[in-house]
Amino acid sequence: MNTEIFEISRLLFLFAMSFTTAFFFAPLLIKFLIRNKLGKQIRMEGAPIYNQMHQKKEGTPTMGGILIWLTVLFVALFFWAFAKLRINPFIDKFDFLSGLLGRSQTWLPLGVLVASAIVGLGDDLLGVLRIGSKGGGLSMRYRLLVYTVIASFGAWWFYFKLEFSQIRVPFVGTYDLGIWYILLFIFIIVATSFSVNETDGLDGLAGGVLMVAFGAYALIAFFQERYYLAAFDTVIIGALMAFLWYNVYPAKFFMGDTGAMSLGVTLGVMAMLTDTVFLLSLFGAVLVAESGSVILQMISRKTRGKKIFLSSPIHHHFEAKGWPETQITMRFWIISGMTATLGVILYFLDKFI
Repeated sequence: MNTEIFEISRLLFLFAMSFTTAFFFAPLLIKFLIRNKLGKQIRMEGAPIYNQMHQKKEGTPTMGGILIWLTVLFVALFFWAFAKLRINPFIDKFDFLSGLLGRSQTWLPLGVLVASAIVGLGDDLLGVLRIGSKGGGLSMRYRLLVYTVIASFGAWWFYFKLEFSQIRVPFVGTYDLGIWYILLFIFIIVATSFSVNETDGLDGLAGGVLMVAFGAYALIAFFQERYYLAAFDTVIIGALMAFLWYNVYPAKFFMGDTGAMSLGVTLGVMAMLTDTVFLLSLFGAVLVAESGSVILQMISRKTRGKKIFLSSPIHHHFEAKGWPETQITMRFWIISGMTATLGVILYFLDKFI
C-alpha cells in the first residue's frame, strides 16, 4: 500500500511538472512560430466544403505538437540527469528512465515519440513551404509509407528484442501469433497514426481525445505495476493539457503532424506494450470513427460515384450540417470519455472475473 501511495504521488507530481513546463513554454513557442511565419496553409484544391469552413484559419501557427513531445523529453531527461548526478536522493525517485525498469518500459515509447515527431516536423515544414502533394506536404500515400516504416522497426524490436508474440483477447484467452505478431503490430501502428492525423481537424479535438486515451493507458499501466510506463503516460497527459489551454477554440496554434504522428505512433505502441490491442478501439473510439468515415467516403465515391458524408472526416460532416465547432469538439470529448471508461471496465472484468 505504501508503494502504491508513493507511486500515485509521483504520478501527480510528474503530471504537474509536465503541465507547468509546457504551459509556460507555450507562449514562447507561439511567438517563435508567428515570427518565422510557420502558419497553416489551407489547400484550395479539392474539398470545397472544408475550404469554405476553414479558410479563416489560414496562417494560424502550426507545429504546436513540438510543445508536447519536447516537454515529455525535457521532463524525462531532467530527472534522469539529476539521478545520474546524485544531487538529491528524493529527486532521484522521480526518474523514470534509469535502470532495468526504464530500459524495459520507457526507452522504447520515448524513442518512438521523438523519432516520429521529427519525421512529422519535416512534413509540417513541407506543408508550410507548400512543397509536396498539392503544395501541402506528403501525400496520404507517402504518409502511410512513413507510418509503415516506423511501425516495421517497432515490430522488429518487439518481436526479436523484447520477444513479444502473444495477444490477449478479452474474455476469450491469450494466443501466440508467432511471426504474424509483426503484421498485427504494423497494422495497429499505421491505423492509429492515420486515425490521429484525421482527427486533428478542429480546435482542441485531437488533444482532448488523446488525453483521454493516454489517461486510460496510464491507469492500466499503473495496475500492471509498470510504474515507469504510467509515469511516461502521465507526463504526456500533463503536456497535452497545457497544449489544450492554447489549442481550444479559437486555437492559437495547431498540433501539426509533429504532434499527430508522434502521439498516434506512441498510442499504438502503448496498446502493444500493455497487451490491450483489442481495447484500443474503445480507448480511441473517436479516432476509429474519424478514420472509418474517411475510408467509407473514399470507397463510396470509387464504387458508387457519390458521397456518404457531406465532408470527411466525420467531424467536418457535422460542421457542414451547421454544428458549431466547439459543440462538435466537446461532444466528441464526452464520447471519448464514455467509451474509454467502458474499455477500462472491460479490462478489469477480464482480469479479475
